[in-house]
Amino acid sequence: MLDILLPILIFAALALAAIGALRRVRLWRQGRPSPVPIAKGLAAMPRRYLVDLHHVVARDRYISNTHVATAGGFVAAAVLMVLVHGLGLGSSQKLEGVLGWLLLAASACMFVGSLFVAERRRPPPPRLSKGPWMRLSKSLMAFSLGVFVITLPSVGILPADLGSWIAALVLAGIVTWGLAEMVFGMTWGGPMKHAFAGALHLAFHRRPERFSTKEGGTGRSTGLKALDLNDERAPLGVGAPKDFTWNQLLGFDACVQCGRCEAVCPAFAAGQPLNPKKLIQDMVVGMVGGSDAHYAGSPYPGKPIGEHAGDPHGPIVARPFANGGTALVDADTLWSCTTCRACVEECPMMIEHVDAIVDMRRFLTLERGNTPNKGGDVLDNLIATDNPGGFDPGSRLNWAADQNLPLMADRQEAEVLLWLGDGAFDMRNQRTLRALAKVLRAAEVDFAVLGNEERDSGDVARRLGDEATFQRLAKRNIATLSRYRFTHILTCDPHSFHVLKNEYGALGGHYSVFHHSTYIAELFDSGRLNLKAWKGGSVTYHDPCYLGRYNGEYEAPRRVLQALGIEVKEMARSGYRSRCCGGGGGAPITDIPGKRRIPDMRMEDVGETGAELVAVGCPQCTVMLEGVVNTSAEVRDIAELVAEALNEDPAPGRATHRTQQSEEALVS
Repeated sequence: MLDILLPILIFAALALAAIGALRRVRLWRQGRPSPVPIAKGLAAMPRRYLVDLHHVVARDRYISNTHVATAGGFVAAAVLMVLVHGLGLGSSQKLEGVLGWLLLAASACMFVGSLFVAERRRPPPPRLSKGPWMRLSKSLMAFSLGVFVITLPSVGILPADLGSWIAALVLAGIVTWGLAEMVFGMTWGGPMKHAFAGALHLAFHRRPERFSTKEGGTGRSTGLKALDLNDERAPLGVGAPKDFTWNQLLGFDACVQCGRCEAVCPAFAAGQPLNPKKLIQDMVVGMVGGSDAHYAGSPYPGKPIGEHAGDPHGPIVARPFANGGTALVDADTLWSCTTCRACVEECPMMIEHVDAIVDMRRFLTLERGNTPNKGGDVLDNLIATDNPGGFDPGSRLNWAADQNLPLMADRQEAEVLLWLGDGAFDMRNQRTLRALAKVLRAAEVDFAVLGNEERDSGDVARRLGDEATFQRLAKRNIATLSRYRFTHILTCDPHSFHVLKNEYGALGGHYSVFHHSTYIAELFDSGRLNLKAWKGGSVTYHDPCYLGRYNGEYEAPRRVLQALGIEVKEMARSGYRSRCCGGGGGAPITDIPGKRRIPDMRMEDVGETGAELVAVGCPQCTVMLEGVVNTSAEVRDIAELVAEALNEDPAPGRATHRTQQSEEALVS
């Protein structure tokens, strides 16, 4: 009986899965073209899965081990099941039953993994979606246990006839249940959809440079993709699901609804109307067509399930004051994002949430002119004065009247070009700039500034969706920089650092860019700084998002603090899991209300360490954290701490540096 039923069930499930795969591909292909190397991507997929994806999954050892057992067991069991029960290659007369024994081992491994899946959901953590996901462990058990039992006769443990037709039909029913979920459901929808879409997402990822190679190393691709503003056919951002590229839609479909993004999102924690997991699921709804009524996870704070619907050609965000109709998301959901990239860092399927959010913001800003609160004023200021505060562009160096900073216009060349950033207009950050200039002079660094020739880097404009203003500012800065000779650009602003390093290149500006913490660390390591030991209280360090998650720099700031004799009291959320200060992505400008303020939560993290001072390396972080009331912790930039610790006596390396300069002068 089973010899007849099993091949029919197996190949019927595979045929239906193939039909579902074609249907799924058609859904993805509704998106805009995005050329990808198909053969190269498919060849790279196993490594990206086994190395890069599991590098993220392994941060939760319970789930990592569970996933290895369950997913590994399923893949092996599925292939062997086709060979043994579909093609009949597992009898003791053929291959001496080896395939049958391997199938028993694979299905047993999968069953053990399914037990851990079940345990994880008793009860499930709040971040996990429920609904259909609650039946997944049972389906895994049905498939693995059913396959295990029907394979026993293949290795001679049970007689070929299981005892009765009734027992055979019961077993066939269990296997059918498992096949329906694990194979048919993989392409038609359900919890296992992530396996099919996720594998192809890894193969055809929009940012293939994120993945490691056989030569080793890890990729880091965090710069936003530039819009081709000269292409009249290209949409200005994403206004409907079909405006995403096809592999972005594929990436949305790969979501496993694990909720890791939800757990680290600062806006969600603050009660603002954003949940990155639901946002991705809403994009899937838009791709397929329908409503969010069946979504079984945490909603956007303050917004009930069932209010949003859409289709591939319909608007993602409803027009303001539109009468009737629904849309996939509300505008304030998109504007709540701080672009901190915590969601992307934690996503085991390597989905690019921030790219999608900025793409949708671009449409709202460029096509609709709909940037909330002070967003429109800031963009107008950038257009009129080249800085977000609307200050006179000729006053950028007013704070430094007593500093006698060397100008590139006078020098024409320098070893280091010091990029001031728009913190030059902020009295608090001017203290940081003064401290940094003092440190550079103490180390006898050959540096100069652009002065009034410098314009805003364009970071705020780009994050608010105004790609046109960003490109205008960037091209103007690139033209200015092209007139001078320098080795490095140095800045104390991680946002300017990121844009200059990672986003100007697409427009022709390629530079060696340093954040001041990295540069100061190198100055100390080379012996060019002589520092006194720290005599203050306990210190913790706050990792800026645009220095850490965006650019992978976590160690240099800590090396500087260590050089001062400071033992950092780490916060629970530090390093790549650092909590955002709430100052990125234009969030203070759009100012979407929530139940709490993000910087208040961050200063609570500081308070839990008992530290008397929090060291920072970002002007926006300084402003956000200093704005928190009811806290006793002082906020100081790393440059300020180093400047205060400078010894008057020259460092050994500094004396050597001076001697070399003198010898070079004599030779010339």
